Parts: sequence; C-alpha cells; structure tokens
Amino acid sequence: MPDHHTAPNAAAAGTFVIGGDLTVNRLGFGAMRITGPRIMGEPADREQAKTVLRRAVDLGVTLIDTADSYGPHVSETLIAETLRPYPAGLVIATKGGLVRPGGGWISNGRPTHLREALEGSLRRLRLDRIDVYQLHAVDPRVPVEESVGALADLQAQGKIRHIGLSNVSVEELSRARSVARIVSVQNRFSLADRASDDVIDVCERDGLGFLPWHPLAAGALARRREARTQEVAERHGATPAQVVLAWLLRRSRVVLPIPGTSSPVHLEENVAAARLRLSDEEFEALRAG
Repeated sequence: MPDHHTAPNAAAAGTFVIGGDLTVNRLGFGAMRITGPRIMGEPADREQAKTVLRRAVDLGVTLIDTADSYGPHVSETLIAETLRPYPAGLVIATKGGLVRPGGGWISNGRPTHLREALEGSLRRLRLDRIDVYQLHAVDPRVPVEESVGALADLQAQGKIRHIGLSNVSVEELSRARSVARIVSVQNRFSLADRASDDVIDVCERDGLGFLPWHPLAAGALARRREARTQEVAERHGATPAQVVLAWLLRRSRVVLPIPGTSSPVHLEENVAAARLRLSDEEFEALRAG
C-alpha cells in the first residue's frame, strides 16, 4: 500500500460538495456487497458486515451509497442498525426504481412505486429525509420526466433533500433536469469501461457529482490493461485496485468512487488508495491502455 506507515483515511482524496450543501470526502463506500450472494438476502456474516460499515466511518468515509433493492432491503436495514445515531456529516444516498423478482433486476419507474419505495427507505434507514435519493434506472415504459417528477413532488414534501440519477445517458440526464434539479449521476464506469465519459464531462461542466459503480471492473478490457496497471502499482508500492481507484479520482474533480466490499481488509486497501497520486504520464498511459 502507498505510504503504509500512515493509516488510510478517505479524506486524503479531498472533498466534493453535493448539491451545494453536502460536503463529502470523495472516496465513499458502496453498501451493495454487505448483503448475501447475488445481492440477495442476509450476509453470511452479519457481524462482519456491521464491522465493515463502522470501520468505513472510522476511516473517514462520509458518503455511503445503498439502494432498497440490495437484499432487497437488507443493506438499508444494516446501515441503520449499525450506524444510528448517524455521525454528523455522514451522507446516506439510496436509490429506488429497481425490483428483484426471482433475484433479477427489473425497472419500475412508476410514480406510485417510487413513492412507496421512498417511504420504505425512510423507514428502514430511520430517517425523516433522504439526503440524496436516486432513480435507480430509467424504466423504458415510463418517461423519465414522469419518474423524476414524482421525486420532485416528494422533495417538495421535505422527504428528499437532493435528487440523483443512476444508469442514464446524456440525453436522459438532460430530460430529467428539465423537471427537477439533479445533483448527481451514478453510472457504471471504470478504467476498463468508459462508456460514460460523455456523462462525466457534463457532470464536470455543471458541478454534478459522478458516482462510478463497478469501479474495479474485471473482464477482457481490464485484462488488456493489467500489465500497465501492475507496473504502476509496483512503482508506488500499491495494489492494482488502488491504482484503478486513484485513476478514477484523477479522472475528474466530480468523480466520487464508491468501491464496495464485505471484507475489512479490502476496505482498508480501498481507502488507502485515497493517498495515491498518479503522475500525468501514468494517468495518460493507463487511459490509453
């Protein structure tokens, strides 16, 4: 790990202000992996899942991302059981709009469903208002304006502080912004999967946070970059995963990586990446692949 004599701390990556009033450390935590296999059911080791959540906060993580579909409901429930009363400055972002029949992932962006989903998240997280509530996915059967309009109504009722989107294109983001103020986007993005480069560019231009999910992607594209990533990692005394997270932090000032894990060891490794600084040459070489 880089600078292993210093304890890892998420604050080393700097901060970002979501929506103009929520300051978070840029390296967050994604709470999807604290559930069971295939993101269904309870975790194999419930106490370890709680340990990971507590340790994340101890390490300076101030942004925790979850969703009602993780479990379903398990991740949100564990977060409340473990972290309430929530520390000052901790931002809990959650999502609604995906359901899990038979373990699949099915979009449901109907306003009636989103209202029910939001109320369920408030109960499980034991909150009166969600700091950042994200439409988990655009439902092809429901215009995005209609789904986001429902969230805007809930925001007007004081149940949502800020609205975010997930899994959207530039065009869908623009349409959503025509009916509500959007403060963040969460799309799949990694060193090996940069299909959302154009979305990041819009977020950077307009000051929206961008939360890359699956930031440590594996697969064919990732394997093609393994040798170069390994070379940079060895140069810094780091792991390849830390190099990838450092690259994401360097990609744009609005990028807020949310690597998830159920392992305390991996959590420490991920947070330590906040201290890793890539040179211009290393950043460009990794981008080029």
